[in-house]
Amino acid sequence: IPVDFNRDVDLLFVIDNSGSMGEEQTSLAANFQRFIDVLDGIEGGLPNIHIGVVSSNVGVGPYTITACGDGDGGRLQSVPRAACDGPTDAFIADLRGTAPGERLRNYPLSQTMAETFGCIAKLGTTGCGFEQHFESMKRALDGTNPENAGFLRPDAYLAVVFLADEDDCSAADPAVFNPAQTAISDPLGPLSSFRCTEFGLICDGGPISRSPAVYESCEPRTDSYLRTPAGYADFLRSLKVDPSLLIVAGAFGNPLPIAVGVDTDGKPELLPSCETLAGKAVPGLRLQALLDEFPARNTFASICHEDLSAAVEGI
Repeated sequence: IPVDFNRDVDLLFVIDNSGSMGEEQTSLAANFQRFIDVLDGIEGGLPNIHIGVVSSNVGVGPYTITACGDGDGGRLQSVPRAACDGPTDAFIADLRGTAPGERLRNYPLSQTMAETFGCIAKLGTTGCGFEQHFESMKRALDGTNPENAGFLRPDAYLAVVFLADEDDCSAADPAVFNPAQTAISDPLGPLSSFRCTEFGLICDGGPISRSPAVYESCEPRTDSYLRTPAGYADFLRSLKVDPSLLIVAGAFGNPLPIAVGVDTDGKPELLPSCETLAGKAVPGLRLQALLDEFPARNTFASICHEDLSAAVEGI
């Protein structure tokens, strides 16, 4: 009985490009060959691969905040970030040809796939501090950007991988980014990413306080400015008739513990859930909630490792 294996895999990497992500981007690029080695080990060899890279910056319109601008809006990033060549399309493509051993590639023969990925994945650290990972993912896949056409194949496996050191802040109401409010006593509080925590999570049965506190039980908030992870999970499921074709993964801050402290200016801040010499990360509880929507088809690795090789292999 002939068996037809589905060898098409679309990989979308959503990479945080805010100010603290330099080391993590470098580690991901340096260890991407491990990712390719695992794919090479699949029966039949390397699948038919599409690899797209998108930043977490979709802007904060209609407001103007330094580093946010209009954002990348979910447009796939393929511009070389070093002395190398990117793909000729908005994404990397490496497909099986008709002849034995033939590969059809849209990047230079002088570069490996891992080198090409590293060429475009180091997005830099000048992006918006209000990271809208989920919204960027959605805009990359929902047809909003015509330049992304061809990346998403209807019958291919779709794997979305998040790399971040702060949680998702995808807004249903952009008023949460209003820069006119800056005082602790203002309804939105200081203009900082703590707004993403306060209006994105509910802990121990109520809203998070702007005063120092430690919380034992938290979950995504459903009655505020941010869109819910469940809503974005529904979007992903709408892309595939067969739900087994969906995989979600991430390297981000440990989801727990959730603790609020104060910064040097006396303003509230979410304390790191893990820290290494390479950097620190705050809890990625909303990110984890999205992964949990796909039982047995998700994997998490802490970004708080100076060497992300194990995380890359796990994903």
